Amino acid sequence: MIENVKIQKIENRTVKRIEPFIMQAESLKPKLIKDVATPQHFVEVVADSDAMHGWKAISNRSVVETTSLNYGKGDQFILDFGTHQVGYLQMDIRPIGSPPDAPLHLKLTFGEMPVEMAEPFKSYDGWISSSWLQEENIYVDVLPGRIELPRRYSFRYIKFEVVDTSLKYRVAFDNIECHTVTSGNKALVKPLSHSDPILNQIDKVSIKTLQDCMQDVFEDGPKRDRRLWLGDLRLQALVNYETFENNDLVKRCLYLFAGVPNNKGEVAANLFIRPSLVPDDTYLFDYSLLFVTTLYDYYFKVKDHETLVELWPTAYQQIEIALDRLDDRNILKDSDDWWSFIDWHEKLNKQGPSQAVLIYTIKRAIKLAEILNSDKLSFLEKRLQDIVEATFQHLWKKDKGFFVSGSENQISWATQIWMVLAEVLDQKENNQLMHRLLLEQPVIGLTTPYMYHYLVEALILVDEKEKAVNQLKAYWGEMLKDGADTFWELYDPNNKDYSPYGSQLINSYCHAWSCTPTYLIRHYNL
Repeated sequence: MIENVKIQKIENRTVKRIEPFIMQAESLKPKLIKDVATPQHFVEVVADSDAMHGWKAISNRSVVETTSLNYGKGDQFILDFGTHQVGYLQMDIRPIGSPPDAPLHLKLTFGEMPVEMAEPFKSYDGWISSSWLQEENIYVDVLPGRIELPRRYSFRYIKFEVVDTSLKYRVAFDNIECHTVTSGNKALVKPLSHSDPILNQIDKVSIKTLQDCMQDVFEDGPKRDRRLWLGDLRLQALVNYETFENNDLVKRCLYLFAGVPNNKGEVAANLFIRPSLVPDDTYLFDYSLLFVTTLYDYYFKVKDHETLVELWPTAYQQIEIALDRLDDRNILKDSDDWWSFIDWHEKLNKQGPSQAVLIYTIKRAIKLAEILNSDKLSFLEKRLQDIVEATFQHLWKKDKGFFVSGSENQISWATQIWMVLAEVLDQKENNQLMHRLLLEQPVIGLTTPYMYHYLVEALILVDEKEKAVNQLKAYWGEMLKDGADTFWELYDPNNKDYSPYGSQLINSYCHAWSCTPTYLIRHYNL
């Protein structure tokens, strides 16, 4: 029995605050590693129909010494820091000419991609708040002076626009710096010397992606959301074990989720950390189950028995809650009153892949129950048998050679991939299923690196490493060709302007769930 549990009302919902878990998480808060990055080049962003989003950055001179350059009303320039940065901007600004008789009005626009330098933010018309677009309007009353922006930014490029000075003076910029922050110590990452140069480069960019998402928690993206999401955490933790080995950060995140369940004991899909720990009001069927798999992965990597004992009740409760969603056939109810993420595809039916996620999770919960000698073991084994049998009976279509999902018997990539990962079929049948999937290519495909990770892992599971490498290079390798220095939240090689939010300006171009190639390469010896 956990003591010191408080009940908190947040608008129209009730949240438990399990103070010992929250205190444990706080004790594991990392000290951020700080460094200084400086701009490398002045660039011009030009239209190019062959470039990602139709824009590319062309270097026009190196940033070696900027003291001879000065700017007046209406002038602008773009700086390229050479690679992705996460941190705080500082600079010195000094007047040139007469003493300043009016404030400097300076506009700064930060971008991870050239499109953010080229297309005006006022053109944005998506459904996510435009306040995520990274820009600052600054008024400087006293010059010369040192400017230190209080907000943290995620960027490679910065556009400087001198909106106004006065007729009497111009301005020069010196000592422009990004004071970067991360909890991922690159010095601890073992170098990879792969015989394939493309995999070597993919590995490096994957590590950089995770590093920039490692802050005081594993953030899903340092540009947008900046939150701790369970689906991202599961993948980030796997990558961390093979690279930075900041295992206390994984432990911290597990305790944070366990510290604020709702009144049913369900963990939220994501958490707000500051100014105080608050769970979001989003609860996702598959993400809640991934708490169990993340704990499973953590235990088998770290062998932290005490944490397993403390968090097992929370993990088991996620399965109990998920089982309540089964109908009398032991198939998940497919209706409008639930949300399972799986992937961003707007036409994807989630019943089939979610059924597989449940099976996948119960199998891992059984192994944890065995370690703990839990009295839940026999129940879990019986429920697993019932659910697998029901899945064969109702979702497997032998004549089609695929699992189906929903009332319209939808055949999707995601359903097959998760059924393979859940090992509902035997090894030979799983192999055949993946071959059929790649051959027939159902219309309901994949849209995010999140699901592409699971595609590659499914191919590895059925002993198709060559096909796995081909998929990895065809997806993340193509991102490299399109200019990625960190891997992106969204990428469809066949529709490169795709955004579920209505505009590529708001997309995240350094995103946690896309960092997994380094795990796949290192863990599976690809």
